[in-house]
Amino acid sequence: MEIWQLILWAAMTVILIIVEIATIQLVAVWFAAGSFAAFIAALFAAPLWVQLVVFIVVSILLLLATRPFVRSLLQNRKKVATNADSLIGTICTVKETINNREDTGRVFADGLLWTARSTDGTVIEPDESCIIESIVGVKLIVRPVSKDSASTESI
Repeated sequence: MEIWQLILWAAMTVILIIVEIATIQLVAVWFAAGSFAAFIAALFAAPLWVQLVVFIVVSILLLLATRPFVRSLLQNRKKVATNADSLIGTICTVKETINNREDTGRVFADGLLWTARSTDGTVIEPDESCIIESIVGVKLIVRPVSKDSASTESI
């Protein structure tokens, strides 16, 4: 048993765990487990090539076995709704001309003034009604309400 091999695998395990904690991307955890398995192989005085094979095989097997499961968990996460998300689909009133090119525009929605941009880049004048399509950062993305849809949406 070579002491430097034990130190190598122990150091790799610790470093990979630190990387995993720092990134929280579920990338290094499998390699940390592989390096721990290689550390155990080094404890039993396995040759270096066996330790490397154990490291690679354990890392790949754990990666293949758990990555699809973890990916499906991450993809199936629901978006956390905020209070502002309740504004989507509601009607607001333009208070300052919305002009995407000049980076201007404010609307009054839910008792507050919000910075706003139009969905298609059209200029929207004050006192016009708009529908909130989405929220990007702290800006409401709006589209003008047509006269026909305004009467049906208030029903």
